[in-house]
Amino acid sequence: MNIKITFPDGAVREYPKGSTAMDIAKSISEGLARNVLAAKVNGLVVDATRTIDADAALELLTWNDSEGKAAFWHSSAHLMAEALEAAFPGIKFGIGPPIERGFYYDIDFGDKRFSSEEFDQIENKMLELARQANPYLRSEVPKAEAVAYFTEKNDPYKLELIEGLEDGSISFYQQGNFVDLCRGPHIPNTGHIKAVKLLNTAGAYWRGNEKNKQLTRIYAITFPKKSELDQYLVLLEEAKKRDHRKLGKEMGLFAFSQRVGQGLPLWLPKGAAMRDRLEQFLRQRQRELGYQQVITPHIASKELYVTSGHFAKYGKDSFQPIHTPDENEEFLLKPMNCPHHCEIYNSEPRSYKDLPLRFAEFGTVYRYEQSGELHGLTRVRGFTQDDAHIFCQQDQVKEEFKIVIELVLYVLKVLDFRQYTAQVSLRDPGNPEKYIGTEENWNRAETAIIEATQEMGLNTTVAYGEAAFYGPKLDFMVQDALGREWQLGTIQVDYNLPERFQLNYTGSDGQKHRPVMIHRAPFGSMERFIAVLLEHTGGNLPLWLVPDQVAILPISEKHMDYAQSVLNFLKKHDIRGLIDERSEKAGKKIRDAEMSKIPYMLVVGEKEAESQTLSVRKHGGADLGSMSLMAFAELIKEETTF
Repeated sequence: MNIKITFPDGAVREYPKGSTAMDIAKSISEGLARNVLAAKVNGLVVDATRTIDADAALELLTWNDSEGKAAFWHSSAHLMAEALEAAFPGIKFGIGPPIERGFYYDIDFGDKRFSSEEFDQIENKMLELARQANPYLRSEVPKAEAVAYFTEKNDPYKLELIEGLEDGSISFYQQGNFVDLCRGPHIPNTGHIKAVKLLNTAGAYWRGNEKNKQLTRIYAITFPKKSELDQYLVLLEEAKKRDHRKLGKEMGLFAFSQRVGQGLPLWLPKGAAMRDRLEQFLRQRQRELGYQQVITPHIASKELYVTSGHFAKYGKDSFQPIHTPDENEEFLLKPMNCPHHCEIYNSEPRSYKDLPLRFAEFGTVYRYEQSGELHGLTRVRGFTQDDAHIFCQQDQVKEEFKIVIELVLYVLKVLDFRQYTAQVSLRDPGNPEKYIGTEENWNRAETAIIEATQEMGLNTTVAYGEAAFYGPKLDFMVQDALGREWQLGTIQVDYNLPERFQLNYTGSDGQKHRPVMIHRAPFGSMERFIAVLLEHTGGNLPLWLVPDQVAILPISEKHMDYAQSVLNFLKKHDIRGLIDERSEKAGKKIRDAEMSKIPYMLVVGEKEAESQTLSVRKHGGADLGSMSLMAFAELIKEETTF
């Protein structure tokens, strides 16, 4: 009996029932089959060796596909576990998932010691095992058998995971002498893994709970070619130079203090000024688009978030409630702005003539992140969202959504993020209980997003299960200068919060109607956006944004008066600068200005003072020669116009 297989290009071919994706790949090309790592069958990623028993849509996944890389790195985590178990018998295993770049495994070494000194040993063992080309073999296991296996191994972590699984849904994977509890999918065999690098270790509490034992998390990465690992290591070194934490300190932008608290950044004067310029840039554009600025408090009654559904969904991940002397009062630090904006909408009667109504706020919110998850500005406990909420009629949704897309694209263009993909984040069809709202409203919202992206001609991907709990969204996945992907701007369509807050407006028919709500944040959060921008630019920020645009470098103390007159002139033309007043040689002043990422250096001496000119150098070493003050001001004006 044959089954029909539909390929991504729409072609349909027949194959014997029970064929695997690998069988199908081999029928097309042996070369293709050698590169297949996994398969997507009817949208579900599975082993390429799993049989297909009914008509299906099939996509063959290779290293060029994100799901292919995920299967490769997940399989590599099992390989690393096998190597570790061989070197450290009796260790216990937590979880070992793929991540954006590579993978990790959480391990309980007991009284054994593991450090970076053992990295070479484990890497060599992994390569030795990989060369055996052992297949990853899947087996369905009854729950009782799974419990018995890990009881014999005395592994409490796997036993705890099994507790939460239903009988009939449990699978083991084995490669070589290693067996693990796992859903998969995995690559066909270990032979695909040609290059290995253990990166670092960290502490990680079991299941993210600080009350549990701290395990050793080992981060690593693998590749199908050694040349790709070599290239990755070069990029890794460049990433260290561009680390926003390092650049932020060198440029005097932000700091952290244990006395203030973990994950709560302090913005220093230069950083605060830079951040304010980013805000003013977006505020100006928002004014042009008809947004109205609002301000909401940093705390609110717990009842507000109970109404919105956020407390039930995220209450455990928020800061604990704030109690007042009144035993009936409970407040929360604001974890999001949208419920507040719903109440602003509700503060007075609304008519269809008022819509669309656009409320914008740079609103600071607070979310409890575990200390082990905090990372510079990219993962913090207090951050400011460039938040806005648009309340509109049903027939206005698509047009408003497209206007917001244009705004996000404008922001990305001005800040030179040229490579991006728009990810349409939809419901997980297998887990409807994760979401609130009716099927009808979800279908409307998802359709509006998909149609808007098509009409805008966006390059999109679809991610099932990535929607917010109250509605689908469009996430902009941006590549930085090192090819790393970051989720920045986001737009969401929401039929559910207007329902929960009983929002309405009077329509042209005189009847009450429910508005639709669009959430949007082009930056996402100010903290994370600035971190990404610093790493993308290597600290060489756009001229309009950089804290100090020029450094005036007098050759000696007797040229200070002219240097001051230059600074005064520049200030009148809204050019930010400083004078290096140190009694250092010009060469050292230039080197220090270079290190501080200042775009222009203006060397002034006797000749410049007499001719009322400047000797202009650009960051990076370009000598622009002599220039009049007005010519330089015009140069800056041209470069800061967008």
